[in-house]
Amino acid sequence: MNWKNEWKSLALYAGLFAVCYHLPVDAPRFERAVMEALHLVKWYAREHVLLCLIPAFFIAGAIAVFISQKSVMKYLGPAANPFLAYGTASISGTVLAVCSCTVLPLFAGIYRMGAGLGPACAFLYAGPAINVLAIILTTRVLGVEMGIARVIGAIVFSILIGVIMRIIFHHEEVAKAQASFEEPESESSQSIGWNLVFFASLLWILVFANWARTEETRGILYWIYVYKWYLVSVSSIILGVTLIFFYRARIQWILLIAFLVAVSAWLWPHTPSIPFLNGVIGISILASFSQGELGEWVHSSWDFAKQILPLLFIGVLAAGLLLGRPDQEGLIPSGWINGSVGGNAIAANLFAAIAGAFMYFATLTEIPILQGLLAAGMGKGPALALLLAGPALSLPNMLVIRSIMGSKKTIVYVTLVIAMATISGWIYGNLF
Repeated sequence: MNWKNEWKSLALYAGLFAVCYHLPVDAPRFERAVMEALHLVKWYAREHVLLCLIPAFFIAGAIAVFISQKSVMKYLGPAANPFLAYGTASISGTVLAVCSCTVLPLFAGIYRMGAGLGPACAFLYAGPAINVLAIILTTRVLGVEMGIARVIGAIVFSILIGVIMRIIFHHEEVAKAQASFEEPESESSQSIGWNLVFFASLLWILVFANWARTEETRGILYWIYVYKWYLVSVSSIILGVTLIFFYRARIQWILLIAFLVAVSAWLWPHTPSIPFLNGVIGISILASFSQGELGEWVHSSWDFAKQILPLLFIGVLAAGLLLGRPDQEGLIPSGWINGSVGGNAIAANLFAAIAGAFMYFATLTEIPILQGLLAAGMGKGPALALLLAGPALSLPNMLVIRSIMGSKKTIVYVTLVIAMATISGWIYGNLF
């Protein structure tokens, strides 16, 4: 046996043995951290998988099947008009109210279909960062200056990160563009109009099902929340009509799915996730037994789910074990974090950016967390640094990004987000 080729495996097993040998299973903090990890996974499964990730998987699968590579290359490819490509990617968050994990299937879909690394990374950052509800709530809770700084920082960040990623990996992008031109184009047989209606209905379902409640008791944002499930129902009806009249799904099966969803909504009026789940199962079964593009759609969606879901749950477990949940501690004491983000030193901003990058924030949860940290003495600069790094990154998010575009690109992307958040926080802290 050639031990020179086996030393990595030996080191790995030795390290795992050492960790297992010294596990502090009797320590109260370790026991609490394990329970926090399990609580976070349970919460994640209940609040994010069904309403956030599953619609995102269906959208990603639809991108792979119903949108031609030629269209993606035209608007988001390496040779696309940069103003159009980066402009579209940078404002995507105004449409998508998603977190750092929900955006991943959508990112994977457009990246695999030929989108350039720059526009794809701009979309990856902007999707969860430029959230209309989050911006409004930031302005009302944390102040107008913080809200404006978050908007400007997120838009500028997304473009700069995309441009820098493209410059660093320019040679790979050129090779990717040349390879795409050599491959035969696979145009979808569906018309642009029906595809737009189809994707719009899926996006509306994703957005309205996850529309969060605001503190206001009037206004359009409040009324959207009040009637969100009616809006989801209308979007689902549009989806069903599209499947029947253009994608040639059997009308009797669509009507059966609609009947089962209506009955479950009547039986469980206060648990909308049950009829939502019935609709998801019905559409999945219908599409999986259909011929042509409908069958490809559900199989493509399942491929994304198989790749992304295991890594997300591993990441959520690790994040819960290390950092716990809001107002709860993991292995890392919260006092370490709170005591390191006071003032406006570069070190404080850097620490806030790194902590935000590894923590998991569900949509809008970063704002009350920051409100508490600011009350405990956190500086305004580190607060902005956390706002710019936290919602766009998380440990689960990093694991999935690595599986999509590799370790090197992931390290560069994460480093850029942390560095820009640190610098922006420091500048903001000096100004305000």
